[in-house]
Amino acid sequence: MKALCRTIAILVSAVAVCLIPALCQEEHNHSVPEQLGEAFFPVSCLPSVQGSFNQGVALLHSFAYSAAEKRFLDIAQADPKCAMAHWGVAMSYYHQLWEPPITAENLQRGQLEIQKADDLGGGASPREREFIGALAQFYKDALRVPYATRARAYQKAMGNVAVRNPSDRESQIFYALALLATAPSTDRNHTNQKLAAGILEPLFKQYPQHPGVAHYLIHAYDNPEMAKRGLSAARAYAQIAPSAPHALHMPSHIFTQLGLWQDSVSSNLAARAAAHHQGDIGEELHSMDFLMYAYLQAGRNDEASQLLQELQALPDLPVSQFKVGYAAAAMPVRYAIERRKWAEAAVISPKPGSPPEVLAITYWCRALGLARSGKPDDASPEIRNLNRSVPQLRERNDAYWSAQVEILLGESKAWIAHANGQKDISVSLLRAAAEKEESLEKRPVTPGPIVPAREQLGDLLLELNQPGAALREFEASLAHTPQRRGGLSGAARAAEMAGDSAKADEFKKQLLALSSTGAN
Repeated sequence: MKALCRTIAILVSAVAVCLIPALCQEEHNHSVPEQLGEAFFPVSCLPSVQGSFNQGVALLHSFAYSAAEKRFLDIAQADPKCAMAHWGVAMSYYHQLWEPPITAENLQRGQLEIQKADDLGGGASPREREFIGALAQFYKDALRVPYATRARAYQKAMGNVAVRNPSDRESQIFYALALLATAPSTDRNHTNQKLAAGILEPLFKQYPQHPGVAHYLIHAYDNPEMAKRGLSAARAYAQIAPSAPHALHMPSHIFTQLGLWQDSVSSNLAARAAAHHQGDIGEELHSMDFLMYAYLQAGRNDEASQLLQELQALPDLPVSQFKVGYAAAAMPVRYAIERRKWAEAAVISPKPGSPPEVLAITYWCRALGLARSGKPDDASPEIRNLNRSVPQLRERNDAYWSAQVEILLGESKAWIAHANGQKDISVSLLRAAAEKEESLEKRPVTPGPIVPAREQLGDLLLELNQPGAALREFEASLAHTPQRRGGLSGAARAAEMAGDSAKADEFKKQLLALSSTGAN
C-alpha cells in the first residue's frame, strides 16, 4: 500500500502534460511520459536516435501505442535510412492483447510501414531484419488470411528470433508477448502463459526496471491458477513506469484475481487520473470498470454510485471501440446486478453502436432483471436479441465471444425457467453455463464475468431451498474468484441454512473484513 501511495503522489506531481492537444483526444493517445522504465533495443540507425528508439520501445511495452507511433515517426524523419523506425510504427498498430485486434485503417498503415522497413533492410543488422521479417508475417495477406493465423505466424517467427538471439533481451520479451497473445482461451493448463513466464522470470531478476518484463508477467499470471505468482511483478510495474496509465492499472489484474479490493481501488484511481490527464479515454474507461468492480466487492456502494454518475456525464463516448464500449456497458450492469436491484437491471438501456458482444451484456442484464422481478414473459425480446448476437459473432469468426454470449443466453433462460417454476430445467441450464464458463479463460479487457455462473447456480439452489448443494457451488465459485461479496454472502446464508454454523461464521467474518477494508 505504501508503494501505491507513492505512485499516486508521483502521479499528482509528475504526470506529463499532453503536448499535442489534438492527439490527446484520440482513444489511445498518450502524451510522451517521463518515467517509462528502462528498455534497451540497440539498432544500426544514427547514434543520435538510439535514446529515442529505446523510449519508443518502452512505450510499446506499456501499450502507449499512439505515443510510440509518434516517437518512431520522428525517428524516421530524423534518420530516413532507419529501417527499424518503420518496424516500430508498424508494431504500434499491432495491439496484441486488445480488442478488436487491429482496425482496417491501422492494418493498411502497418502493411505500408513494414514494407518500408523491408525496403530499407539492406542497411539493417541481421537481427533487425529478423524482427522486420517476423512482423511481416503478421501483415502478410492480411485481407485473405484470418487474424489468428497471422498472429500465430508472427509468434512462430518471433520464436525463431528468440532462439537465434538467446542473449538479446528484447527478442525474448517480444516472443513472450507473442505467446501470451496467441494463448488459446480453452487451454486451462495455461501452456503459453507458463512458457512466457519461464522466459520472463529470469529477466525480471536481471532487469528489474524493464517495463515489458513486469507488464507481461502480470498478463501471464492473470488467471486463478497462477495469480499469486504475479504479486511481485504487480507491485513493481506501477513503480517502473508511473507515467504510463496502463502501468498504473495493470497491477489490479492480479489484485482482482486475488480479491485484494483496496489495492485494486488504489491502483485504478491512480490509473484513471493519469489516463484522464493524458486524454486517453480508452484507458480511463478500462480503469473505471475495474474500479467499479472493486468498489462493489468492498461494499463501497456510495463511491460506486458516484463513479456511475461520472460515467454518465462523459459526453459522446466512442462505444464502437470495444475497450470503451465494454466498460461503458459493464459498469451500470455491475452496479445493478451486484446490488441485486432487479428493477434497475430490467430498464438499463443498451448503447447503440456498441459491438454485439457488448450489447449482449445489457440484454442479459435486462433479462435477469425481468426474470428475477417476476416478469419472465417480458424478457422474450432480450432472449431474441441474445439469439441474434450469436450468429453475428460466428460470422466474424469470433469463437470466444460467441461462446460468452451463449453463456449469457443460458443464464438468462435459466432464470426465466426458474421464474416459470421449471426447477430442473433452470438448474440444468445454469450448471451447463457454469461448466462452459469455467472452460474458457477471461480476456484481459475484463475483470471477469459480471457474476460468475457458478455463483449464480448457488443463488438458484438457495432459492430452491437446497442449501447444502448451494454451499458446494458457492465454495467452488470462491475458489476461482476469491473474496467476491456475492459468493461470500451466499455461502454464509447457505451454511447457516444447512446448519453448519462454523462455516457460516467464517464466511461472515470474511464479509465483515471486506466491509472494514472498504471503510478505510
